[in-house]
Amino acid sequence: MKFFADTADTKDIRDLADAGLLDGVTTNPSLIHKAGRNFLEVVKEISDIVPGMPVSAEVVALDYETMMKEAEVVRKIADNIAVKVPLTIDGLKTCKALTDDGTMVNVTLCFSANQALLAAKAGATFVSPFVGRHDDVGFDGMDLIEDIRLIYDNYDFDTQILVASVRHPVHILQAAKIGADVMTAPPAVIRQLVKHPLTDKGIEGFLSDWAKTGQTIG
Repeated sequence: MKFFADTADTKDIRDLADAGLLDGVTTNPSLIHKAGRNFLEVVKEISDIVPGMPVSAEVVALDYETMMKEAEVVRKIADNIAVKVPLTIDGLKTCKALTDDGTMVNVTLCFSANQALLAAKAGATFVSPFVGRHDDVGFDGMDLIEDIRLIYDNYDFDTQILVASVRHPVHILQAAKIGADVMTAPPAVIRQLVKHPLTDKGIEGFLSDWAKTGQTIG
């Protein structure tokens, strides 16, 4: 499963990329607002940090004509940009036009398997079902991922399932077991994956025993 970081914080992106933990980045208007920087500037910097990896940058218009105008600006930022569009009729129309023109598209705000089916038929590179927000309203977000995986496998769709709104490491584990193609999570959640009390205890024991030897390395 590919790991995307859901952030516009370039320091976090560099740190995760240096550790070999990144396959791409997703951003959205809320993350850009949190970063407090110019949209085009920060997306360009992110694209330079992870060359060749998909970087999702979202349009904010709701009608097809304006979406296409914004997408034209966004996709010129770098060759690895995936234009992010909402799962609406106009968003799907934009997806189809951009995909036909060779641009990666991430169809976002997916909350049903029917919506995911539409995204695949429109030729989306990625579809982003929001598991955490699904959980928030009393549904099991992972049931949605299982349904999408089954449908996509039934028809050999090329669209990649990008599990979004990931809240904790269990979401990542479940997504991997189901066979999702990609997950995107905040850097803090990705870093939580390395944590285990027995690992910490083991390191503590090794260091204690090593100190007793009185030796150094190098």
